[in-house]
Amino acid sequence: MSLLQVNNFTKYFHIHHLEREIPVFEDLSFNLESGQFLIVRGPNGIGKSTLLRCLFRSYLPTSGEALYESNYGVIDLARAADVDMLTLRAEEIGFVTQFLRPRPRVSALGLVCEPLIASGMSSDEATNHAKSMLDNFGLKQDLWDAYPTTFSGGEQQKVNLARALVAPRRLLLLDEPTASLDVDTRKSLSKRLGELKEQGVAMIGVFHHPQDVEEHIDDEIWLSITHTTANGAVQEMVK
Repeated sequence: MSLLQVNNFTKYFHIHHLEREIPVFEDLSFNLESGQFLIVRGPNGIGKSTLLRCLFRSYLPTSGEALYESNYGVIDLARAADVDMLTLRAEEIGFVTQFLRPRPRVSALGLVCEPLIASGMSSDEATNHAKSMLDNFGLKQDLWDAYPTTFSGGEQQKVNLARALVAPRRLLLLDEPTASLDVDTRKSLSKRLGELKEQGVAMIGVFHHPQDVEEHIDDEIWLSITHTTANGAVQEMVK
C-alpha cells in the first residue's frame, strides 16, 4: 500500500455554546507515496492546517481513516492509541510550523541536538549535525549557545526549522513553515526539503509562499467550498 492512504476523512468542530457543528472538510481521500510532495491549496480559513493537525492527531477527525504504513505495521492515525502516536511522532512523523516554543535556559544548539540524541546519535555527532543545520538556516554563530527565548521571531523560526528538519523522518507535515522568513532562509528551507525528498521522505505542506517549493511539488490537494448547509460551509478535495 501507499505510505499514507486517507479515505473519507471528515472533520467537524462542535461549538458547544452555539450547540452547532461547523464542518471543516468532508470525505477527503488521497494517497501519498514515499518521496512524494503534496501541497494543500485553498483560501484562508478553509481547513488546510486543520487537515494536517488531524493527520498528526493534534485534532481528532470526526470520521474516516488515515492508514499509515509505519515501521511497526499499518496504523490508522485516526484511531491509534495515544501511546502509539507519541512513538510515531518521536520516530517517524514530523510536524513543522512557523512557531517555536523554546524551553527556558536551553540553548539553540541544545534544542537542535535533542532530536538527534533521542534517535541514538552520539553527543559529538549530534552537535556537528546541529551546527551544520543552524548554519544552513542562517543563524549567526554567536547565537548558537544563547537561549532562543531572547531571540526575535525570525531568529526563533530559524531554530525551529533546524530542530524540526535535522532528524530523519518518513513523513513530514509542513504548516506554513516559510511565513515571516526572509528570502535567503526560504531558499535554505527549499533546498533542505529537496534533500529530504531525494531521501524518500514524504511531505504534505501548506505554504504562504508556494512558489518557494514549486520545483518539489508532485501533486496538490484543493480544499474548496462546494455548498452550504444550515450549519455552515462544506469543503471537498479537488485534485
